[in-house]
Amino acid sequence: MRLIKIDRARHLCDEPQCGHNRWHPDLAPRLEVAEGEEIGIETRDASDGYITPTTTPADFPKLPRGAVHPLTGPVAIKGAAPGDLLEVEFLDILPGTWGFSCIYPGMGYLPDVMTTPFIAHWDLKDGFATSKQIPGVRIPAACFMGISGVAPSHAQLEAWTRREAALAGRGGVALPPDPASAVPADGPAATAGLRTIPPRENGGNMDVKQLTKGSKLFLPVAVAGALFSTGDAHYAQGDGEVCLNAIEMSGTAVVRFKLHRGEAERRKIRFPYFTHGGYFLAPKWSVPERFIATMGMPIETDGTNRMGDTNLCIRNALLQMLDRLQERGFSREQAYIICSVACDLRVSNVVDVPNFIVSAFVSEDIFEG
Repeated sequence: MRLIKIDRARHLCDEPQCGHNRWHPDLAPRLEVAEGEEIGIETRDASDGYITPTTTPADFPKLPRGAVHPLTGPVAIKGAAPGDLLEVEFLDILPGTWGFSCIYPGMGYLPDVMTTPFIAHWDLKDGFATSKQIPGVRIPAACFMGISGVAPSHAQLEAWTRREAALAGRGGVALPPDPASAVPADGPAATAGLRTIPPRENGGNMDVKQLTKGSKLFLPVAVAGALFSTGDAHYAQGDGEVCLNAIEMSGTAVVRFKLHRGEAERRKIRFPYFTHGGYFLAPKWSVPERFIATMGMPIETDGTNRMGDTNLCIRNALLQMLDRLQERGFSREQAYIICSVACDLRVSNVVDVPNFIVSAFVSEDIFEG
């Protein structure tokens, strides 16, 4: 099996021949593989190694935000052409030995509530993650790649840049192309390449925790060779990754590619989809036997009723879960990290107008003792 090796003691900018942190159709492939060939792809953590086991919240202002996310690739698949559907089978995802989860003020799902910076360092061994910063909790391994995608076409690059600029113009949040900390450091990929923060039709930062070993990801191909890249490995994650981080780690993905020629065009497949032939995680954890769950409804704190606002349902379910976890002796920050790495969100009801329900679940078995 061929392997794309990297030096994790170095940042991506010091080893640019191994990867990139912007999406662009003109990136040269690091490796070309045949359909059906198995390859290993080593990856850096989402911070590109700027967060280390000694990092504290005092270091956060010095972190280069533009270095997120370092991806390894692209990998060209022989014969892939626009209109094809690329099948990526994850044969294995091998974790590192250390991970982290952070709360960055002003970021995450609850930026108005969670304003104190915090970091949890995780020891990853024997199938569980434990942290001295969140004692009494152990999170089972459910490794997956947060980012997997193919290169956009030039037309997609231009269209997606325009639509995100329009969103920002309407008051939304979208990061425009920015050469600061870009890899490659110059040329069109630096000045016009798409940031890796949001997922798009080409895949990208999907953060779908069910893409564990044994899953198959299907991506519509837009350029010759497909140009597949991956990174942002996670040891475990709750639905939503609500504090902004899962248990972030370096990792190695072992993948195999298959081409479904012309299928994306023929079947009008615009967005990625995925399958799994078994349990994405052992049922003890994916369908916990014992759990605590909170319900969120679309009702503001002042009593205002919002019609079917599932976003507000999620917010209220999470705020209640923070309260329940604090009642167990965790700080607000510890509780938020627990929600981000271990809380499952479920849409329970979208028909009983005006109050839909989203439920937040936490397995009792993550708590030691």
